[in-house]
Amino acid sequence: MGFKCGIIGLPNVGKSTLFNALTKSEIPAENFPFCTIDPNVGIVPLPDKRLDELNKIVSSEKIIPAVLDLVDIAGLVKGASDGEGLGNSFLSNIREMSALAHVVRCFEDENITHVDGSVNPRRDVEVINLELILADLESVTKRIDRCEKLLKTNDKENKIHYDLLNKLKNDLELGKLININNYEVNEQKIIKQFQLLSAKPTFYIANIDDSNQSTQNLNDLKKIADELGSSVIAASIKIEQEISLLKEDEKLEYLELLGMDEPVLNKVIFEGYNLLGLKTYFTAGPKEIRAWTIRDGFTAPNAAGVIHTDFERGFIKAEVIDYKDFIDCGGELGAKEKGKLRLEGRDYLVKDGDVIHFKFNV
Repeated sequence: MGFKCGIIGLPNVGKSTLFNALTKSEIPAENFPFCTIDPNVGIVPLPDKRLDELNKIVSSEKIIPAVLDLVDIAGLVKGASDGEGLGNSFLSNIREMSALAHVVRCFEDENITHVDGSVNPRRDVEVINLELILADLESVTKRIDRCEKLLKTNDKENKIHYDLLNKLKNDLELGKLININNYEVNEQKIIKQFQLLSAKPTFYIANIDDSNQSTQNLNDLKKIADELGSSVIAASIKIEQEISLLKEDEKLEYLELLGMDEPVLNKVIFEGYNLLGLKTYFTAGPKEIRAWTIRDGFTAPNAAGVIHTDFERGFIKAEVIDYKDFIDCGGELGAKEKGKLRLEGRDYLVKDGDVIHFKFNV
């Protein structure tokens, strides 16, 4: 559906190593700035245990998970909005993203270069955020200039855009990231059209080790994220990459040794998925069990259209079973017998985990 989560951060903080771990790729991850120049794109399956539970009942020939598009974007540096490093092209890559995973280095290692000479989570986050703000300020100012020239035409839409752009400019000049929730609903729709970098939904990934200093840096990052209304996932990205390369039985053994039930990277994938406002519904039959990705707020016909446009165009009704009911009742037949299968119409808002069979006619 074209939803992309971009991995951003300063150079040498672990972005490419994280990308490799998530996508099982082998892109270069070297100890020097701008190792990544062109963005790397990977498709990551959503590790959803519900698929396995459904398959225990349905015994399908094939299981197809939902996926998330991840993009490894080269490191930003101070002055990127003025073209420093490879700033302009990197900022352009970020503009194409639906959400951002911001990797912040929280460990000390004299053998791994830091672009600013030391590890400081608050400074590092502020460097990136300031570059996003400055790039947006330039973009908004240009839009204001264009709108200003049309004010004499008394175009109502132009005047609405002009006033909103000036509100955005005021916030940006105060050094604020654009929080779309602070604006009216009608304004939010317009802001989304502007593709502002600082308005992208963002979560933080703390790249840690087991030192006390790293723990302190992680706590500092959590405070920063809280101030920004965001969240933090802590991970030793190097260890996570090692885990990702193991065979499944070896992986489970290693995780048990570490006292973990799943890789931290699973949380990263789900956080990106949730930040994009995405949900999953299932279709389940003997040939395949499949997880389908939809946006929050999709109606039954919208969800049907994700499978095929004919399903949406000829939508009649949806047979819906809640995931828990499907499991508890031992499948579709049991759900029917216990009255847990519902017939839903065009206005039904699909819920995460719904198991659906669509009826349509074209």
